[in-house]
Amino acid sequence: MLSYIIRRLLLIVPTLFGIMIINFAVVQVVPGGPVEQLIARIQGIGTETTARISGAGESETTGAPQQRLEASEVTSKYRGAQGLDPEFIKQIEKLYGLDKPAYVRFFDMVRRYIVFDLGDSFFRDRSVIDLVLDKMPVSISLGLWTTLLVYLISIPLGIRKAVRDGSAFDVWTSGVVIVGNAIPGFLFAILLIVLFAGGSFLDLFPLSGLVSENWEELSWPARITDYFWHITLPILSLVIGGFATLTMLTKNSFLEEINKHYVLTARAKGLTERRVLYGHVFRNAMLIVIAGFPGAFVGILFTGALLTEIIFSLDGLGLLGFEAALGRDYPVMFGTLYFFTLLGLIMNLVGDMAYVMVDPRIDFESREV
Repeated sequence: MLSYIIRRLLLIVPTLFGIMIINFAVVQVVPGGPVEQLIARIQGIGTETTARISGAGESETTGAPQQRLEASEVTSKYRGAQGLDPEFIKQIEKLYGLDKPAYVRFFDMVRRYIVFDLGDSFFRDRSVIDLVLDKMPVSISLGLWTTLLVYLISIPLGIRKAVRDGSAFDVWTSGVVIVGNAIPGFLFAILLIVLFAGGSFLDLFPLSGLVSENWEELSWPARITDYFWHITLPILSLVIGGFATLTMLTKNSFLEEINKHYVLTARAKGLTERRVLYGHVFRNAMLIVIAGFPGAFVGILFTGALLTEIIFSLDGLGLLGFEAALGRDYPVMFGTLYFFTLLGLIMNLVGDMAYVMVDPRIDFESREV
């Protein structure tokens, strides 16, 4: 197992590099960029910002015709730059490091990321690593609680459906599962807001935030209550949209194991149905379900939590990455991408290790990575 873990850890490096280079290349051809964003802000704010940034440059505007021609070509690359001093546009490019070729900027980024230097945000005046650490508790809260509740609901429900396969209980719960699987979680989130967060009906839960503004002034029991009061609707929207797949996976795993010969033999020996189910079937049927916990956590963290954070105004990693993409804040975009990708690759390895913990008969040493 040790050699397999080492091989997997070494494989993370080229995988991470490939993902980063593909996303970096895509960003280079996407319209807009930080220069356009800053130009829009300058034109909206006024001349004070322009003067401040102009003073940050080291070069001075010259009257040489050739230099003026080159500068005008720089200006024409950016939407909304007409009428601005071309030399000023060059200074903005230098400010964001966009005066260098793309391949130089990419390898500079990779060199910094090796030592977890994610750079500084273009527009937030903070380092990316500080932003990620600041937003992480929100996303982890959503991902962890959602994954735990999904497993606590789906496993007992899936086992019950397998034992009572074809019964009325199995039929109507399958209908609930189909509805939960068909409707996206963000639609449930909107419905919950309308029903319970001051929409058209009840006003029982807060509409935004992970805690109240006076949270630090509360006692510890009140803090815990306030925290769960705020996350109830976001977690519920994620659980409703996420338990369907795991429920059917659990049911199908149990049905497959229940019909095997070792189960018939155990029943023939006179063992009780409960002993057969939880003493023999459970371990084999739960292999793929339990070992998939790390991957399920990352999946919820990557996809479902993003829209939930936006809808409920939860200041987490998903909302951070979304706002960075809209604002073309490249350091934050690539920093959050790097973090999520690295976390996903590590959690995949943890999932493989969980397989071995659940069933020691699995041997990864003999397989190729």
